Amino acid sequence: MTDEVDIIKNISTIYDSNSSLRILKDFERVIDELNLYVFMNWEDGELVSGPIVSKHWVECTFMWPEKKMPDPSGGKTLLDYGCKVAYSKDTLNEPRKIEKPDDIRPNSKKGVMEKKPIWLVHIKMPKRLMIDIFKGTVRTSKDNIIDLEAIYQYADTVKNAPTNVAADANAAQEPMADEPVA
Repeated sequence: MTDEVDIIKNISTIYDSNSSLRILKDFERVIDELNLYVFMNWEDGELVSGPIVSKHWVECTFMWPEKKMPDPSGGKTLLDYGCKVAYSKDTLNEPRKIEKPDDIRPNSKKGVMEKKPIWLVHIKMPKRLMIDIFKGTVRTSKDNIIDLEAIYQYADTVKNAPTNVAADANAAQEPMADEPVA
């Protein structure tokens, strides 16, 4: 069972430590560079625990409401880069919004605790991947290294290359000889 108080303590610990915040930003950079946010609901995840740093790995756990499970294709993308991903169902213990007297715990001024179903996604990411993406390369296997900067430069040249799209658009707007002009 996940508790809101534990989540708040974890976030407070992150903000109290510059190194934890920097590691979490690097972790998020990898998720962003691997385009996980294009998969449904990945952008809605909230940090539950982590970052937990070991010699070769950085671990974080994120949660989603039960009805907004993140697309497993995003997790598969992480697996392709050497990450370990585990999905599990859990419940989040959170206080009910107080609107009537029944919403208050006995002998207290706090709301009754409710259990809401959630999805947890535990991601264990290799430090090597975080370093490679920070440097601008990604290693998908021992022999296959992708230079991200070269890919970005190629994309810019293709984007800025002259095309006949404007001419094609103008030709499509001009009426044909047989068509009446409105």
